[in-house]
Amino acid sequence: MEKIHSIDLMGLHEAEQEKSVDFQPTTFDQYLGQEPLKEKLAIYTQAAKMRNEQLDHLLLFGPPGLGKTTLAQIMAQVMGVAIKLCSGPMMERTGDLVSILSSLEPRDILFIDEIHRMPTNVEEVLYSAMEHFRVDVIIGQGVGARSVSLPIHPFTLVGATTKSGALSAPLRSRFGIIERIDFYTDIELAKIVKQSAAYLNIAITDTSALLIGACSRGTPRIAKKILRRVRDFAQVTNNNNANEQLVCEALAFLGIDHTGLTTLDNMLLRKIIEHFNGGPVGLETLASLIGEDAQTIETVYEPFLLRKGFLEKTSRGRQIPRTQIAALTKKFLGQDLIE
Repeated sequence: MEKIHSIDLMGLHEAEQEKSVDFQPTTFDQYLGQEPLKEKLAIYTQAAKMRNEQLDHLLLFGPPGLGKTTLAQIMAQVMGVAIKLCSGPMMERTGDLVSILSSLEPRDILFIDEIHRMPTNVEEVLYSAMEHFRVDVIIGQGVGARSVSLPIHPFTLVGATTKSGALSAPLRSRFGIIERIDFYTDIELAKIVKQSAAYLNIAITDTSALLIGACSRGTPRIAKKILRRVRDFAQVTNNNNANEQLVCEALAFLGIDHTGLTTLDNMLLRKIIEHFNGGPVGLETLASLIGEDAQTIETVYEPFLLRKGFLEKTSRGRQIPRTQIAALTKKFLGQDLIE
């Protein structure tokens, strides 16, 4: 089994575990949050293990950084099988996928991240592989070319995507289980922060963990990233004690306010208030004002601002909701809005 493609979760060495900068759950109990989804996956994996069969093909979709890869690794751990981690955009040729599929052992899991970005010709190889556990390959060239159908071991495909709508209908229909991973609550993120802090040997209070959780945009990956920066701040200033005051200072140092808005988030909202009295304003105009490209604003910054109610998308452009204009005007301009 090629090391670059696979992770044998049944035999991780201590040296490999020490390389991880974050705590990596290996059981459903250690994986915090997503309780309804965890309960479903625990039942599916346990039932497949009892029947000694492969798990049905699974599609996980949702925003990035919520733990799709970790869930796939936990399922492999529970079932006692190996998992191969791949990325859709990296598989440029059908031969790449055929090579990976033919190397799978019975009941193994193949995890493909960003599966919607897989080239169409490579994706079509998956159709017969998922349904009949066979792959069709072309041998030879020109008039002498012939198609050969090769059997492969029964396996489970776990596909992860941030854009489920971009997945082709034939591929989507072949997944027996389709589940969404949603954003985490502040309390769930606070628990994840405390779990990671214990792994990193940082003393942190419940209030400090909740402060970090509230600033993490509902995403564990961001919470762990902020915690690592808080750890840096704590080590330099007070010997690894992340109390409430230190966390507030660290967040201010990072340019993150108590609502989780970053420096660029605040700049975006400020420009709409200052230049357009709350909007509406076109996306391209907004991108020019803050020096970011339109796609970055639309995919990275807007979703959080929309979810928190700081921004609205209308047919005329982006605007600040009426309920937020007064508060944001006072925040950015230091004055009360005069009706």
